[in-house]
Order: sequence, then structure tokens, then C-alpha cells
Amino acid sequence: MTDSMRIQAGALTKRYGQHAAVSSLDLSVEAGSILGLVGPNGAGKTTTLRCLAGIIPPTSGRIIIDGFDLSAQPLEAKRRLSFVPDTPHLFDYLTVEEHLRFAGRIYGIPDVAERSDALLSEFELDDRRNHLPGTLSRGMKQKVAICLGFLHRPTAIFLDEPLTGLDPLGIRRMKSAISRRAREDGASIIVSSHQLELIEEICDGILVIKKGVEVISGSLESIRSQLDGLPEDPTLEDIFFAVTGDEGDARTATP
Repeated sequence: MTDSMRIQAGALTKRYGQHAAVSSLDLSVEAGSILGLVGPNGAGKTTTLRCLAGIIPPTSGRIIIDGFDLSAQPLEAKRRLSFVPDTPHLFDYLTVEEHLRFAGRIYGIPDVAERSDALLSEFELDDRRNHLPGTLSRGMKQKVAICLGFLHRPTAIFLDEPLTGLDPLGIRRMKSAISRRAREDGASIIVSSHQLELIEEICDGILVIKKGVEVISGSLESIRSQLDGLPEDPTLEDIFFAVTGDEGDARTATP
């Protein structure tokens, strides 16, 4: 495991009784890179992210966040990461701005007011800063959750379906915001989404899993080169169905 890798997992396994939700998964994400985690429903994507973020403990395996072992040094590791789930979880009686101030106190951020203002402006929430969550649309709640995730400038970011509830303009701006954290801030990011066009557009690498096991991984170009029988200039959607579809329809990888 090298210093340039800010997210690393080795032989990550999570079992529930006899069922392996994730099995012997290896992954790594360099500083400034975005990994797309894709797979069919029940593939183990959210379980993987929750293990990587320290929300649930893996059954076995090792997780390193920015050089810190998540099991042996949980506080140091968690200070450097952020996990934004697919459903925002906000406090009913805190305004948008109060959410950010509260998170700032937890992380000990001295310039929380300035960072909050910048994020509220970036995600077009300035006019909602004094609103309670119950008055916000689903998309606005998602933006608040992302702001909370970005507030402490984490070096490892995990995003589960980050575009849920956003309108087309919000989607475009969210893509830019995610890319900016990698390209300009040097964060390592894992994005899990069924919106394959998002993964194809912003991710440097792709990891496809099914039933908790890696099916294929690499850059889009390298994955294309590993598969036979794809259409000319295949999209990620073509690849997804080739490697995760029913046995009769799936294409096989080149030996």
C-alpha cells in the first residue's frame, strides 16, 4: 500500500451470518482520482461504502484512509473521510446554516462561517440558510448533505447516489463540484451510482461488483480492451450489461 493511495482496502469482507455481502474485495484510489463503484441491486455497493467509511465493521480485511488504519486508528482515519448516503439524514429542528455550524464544531473547524458561506453559495443554498429541512425539496436536502460532507475538506470522500433528487442544472453543478474536490483539492473519491453516464463522465476508474465480488475493474479503456463481443465504441452501459447480465446474454472476458 503506497502513500499516494488515500483510500485502500485489502481482502474486504462483510458477512451477515452465512451470507457474504462483500467478499475479498481489493480496491485503491489515488489522491486526485475518482473511482466509480457500480453493480446491480444487491451487489454490495452500499455495504462496501459503509465499511470503508467506518459505519459498519468489516468481518475481515484491512482499510487504510490517508495512511491511517481504520481499525487501529479510527479517529484519525474518520477525521479525513466523509460519507454521504443516498438518503439525507438531517435534524428536523436545525436550519441549513445551523447544520453546518454544528458540524463545524464537531470537526473543530475555526473558519466554519467562511467555509459554510462558500458551500452555500456553490450549491445555491444561500436563500435557504435559515430554512428547516421540512421546507426543503428532496434535491435541496441532498445538497445540504453534500455541503456537510465537504465542510471539513476530507481527503477521502464516499458518495452513494449523489445525484438523487437533483434537477438537470443541479446535476451539472454537482458533477463539477465532485470533480473539483478531486482535481483541485486532491481528494480521493468513490462514487456509487446507477446513473452510468455520471460514472462514465467523471470517474478515472471503474469497479464493477456483483454479489459482493469484483467482476472487472480498471479504466474504461482498459476494460473495453478486456472484453470481446462489444459494440463499436461501447459505452459503460454496454459494458455493464456484458459483465453483469444473465448468463445467456453476458459476454465473456478475453483470457
